[in-house]
Amino acid sequence: MNRRELLKSAGAVAAGAAMLPFLKTNAWAQSAGTAVVLIGNTINSLDIHRPGTNRPSYQVAVNVYDRLVTFGTKKLADGSLSYDYDKVEPELAESWQISSDRKAILFKLKPNATFWDGTPVTAEDVKWSFDRALALGGFPRVQMGAGGFVDPAQFVVVDSKTFRVDLKQPSKLALPNLGVPVAVIINSKVARANATDKDPWATEYLHRTPAGSGAFKVERWEPGQQLVYARNDKWVGGPLPGVQRVIIREVPATATRRAMVERGDAHLSFQIPNKDAQELAAAKKVKVVGSPIDNCLYVACLNYNFEPFKDPKVRQAVAYAIPYEQIFKQAAYGRGVPMWGAKSAKPATAAWPQKFPYDTDLKKAQALLAQTKYKGGFEVPLSYDLGEADWGEPAALLIQESLGKIGIKVTLDKVPGANWRTVALVEKKLPFLLENFGGWLNTADYYFYWAYIKGNLFNASNYDDPAVAKLVEETLHMEKSDKSYDAKIKQLIQKAFDDVPRIPLWQPTLDSAMSPKLQGYEFWFHRQVDARSYKLV
Repeated sequence: MNRRELLKSAGAVAAGAAMLPFLKTNAWAQSAGTAVVLIGNTINSLDIHRPGTNRPSYQVAVNVYDRLVTFGTKKLADGSLSYDYDKVEPELAESWQISSDRKAILFKLKPNATFWDGTPVTAEDVKWSFDRALALGGFPRVQMGAGGFVDPAQFVVVDSKTFRVDLKQPSKLALPNLGVPVAVIINSKVARANATDKDPWATEYLHRTPAGSGAFKVERWEPGQQLVYARNDKWVGGPLPGVQRVIIREVPATATRRAMVERGDAHLSFQIPNKDAQELAAAKKVKVVGSPIDNCLYVACLNYNFEPFKDPKVRQAVAYAIPYEQIFKQAAYGRGVPMWGAKSAKPATAAWPQKFPYDTDLKKAQALLAQTKYKGGFEVPLSYDLGEADWGEPAALLIQESLGKIGIKVTLDKVPGANWRTVALVEKKLPFLLENFGGWLNTADYYFYWAYIKGNLFNASNYDDPAVAKLVEETLHMEKSDKSYDAKIKQLIQKAFDDVPRIPLWQPTLDSAMSPKLQGYEFWFHRQVDARSYKLV
């Protein structure tokens, strides 16, 4: 598909959107106690620990489960609300104490915290849930490891309402890591009752039937269509949500989502395309909120398992052939922070993310390619997630066109959103892909931990460098105030500049459009719907 065909296709979708039935959503939108939220991706599981659970499903962990801690709220310059990474607050924990050597955290649970079935939340439930995250492996285990939690023996039940985590070393990430979506507390009694010898952690049961204590219960789930939350009026993890019910509608067509929020058939269209954000903000019919995503980059990943990309000069040639400015205008619509064109090949500071020292220079790209055995060019598929096609498709088309000018023939591979995580991140089999990882914990070393360490989920490039692994190990738990911290982070960034397994395109914003009737919308690092603060006026 070329750009002309893309525009025709977009026009056809927009024309058809006005004629699509709204499946009774409008009636819900008129209900004072029900918020209607539109998303473009598919929720494939209600269990964040289950192998293969995709990113859109993380919202379930946020809304129906509790964690020991959460993050505070701050007001941004434009008046919108955002989580506050620097302010950790209680959720299921009433209080906590950190030992003098910073190698243990003792939590007191809220005495009145109960699961939906009325049973008390206990320290045994906390331990079982954390043990489960480690036992099921994959993403949950690595995420727990980011906070220094790698062994079930670290999770200690002191008494029914007192829980302790022991650390092998002090870590700046330990406490905040217990506030991320993976660190959910599950009703272990319900889960164990539905476990089997072949499935001791009840993954099949919890896949469709959550057992939590969170602000909402799952009233109904129709995969590929909608998820309905009903408020848990006995929630003690925070202020009671201002809506009684939330309908999460899956509407893949961006034009349809836009039409629905403009017509008042939905209260919120979550994570809208940058183009829509630009136009809707100008029209002023609905409110548009756009927050820069901390520790997040939209990138082109070059897989080291693909023979030509094993050569650093080939990777650098690709980096110089990327049409950054065009992509930023046509895929991001100028919303976000450019990540190309640094004046120096050395990092100016330890700030992350920061601009990389590449810009569009086809002569330099051709010269680098000419120094390799691929001077005649090669063919490679460029893959992108159809669930992220609003930016992925125009970016892929522009990259295809530009790389063709230096002899690299790019074919486009569109991967359905429900399959993306498996083929791109778990199996890591795509040679060349567009990805958008954002680190939940806002430090540079945390980003490198996930995206530059061999085997970790978001290292879709299969990058493996002993020096980088050593630097990440040294900095991950180190306090930022340590005198050697900045120097080590600069070394990490320098390796990213030189080896360029991931080519940053831009740092994005998360844009959402909403009715004036919806209040309490808050941006969160996990980039998923958090309906707990919503209210309708």
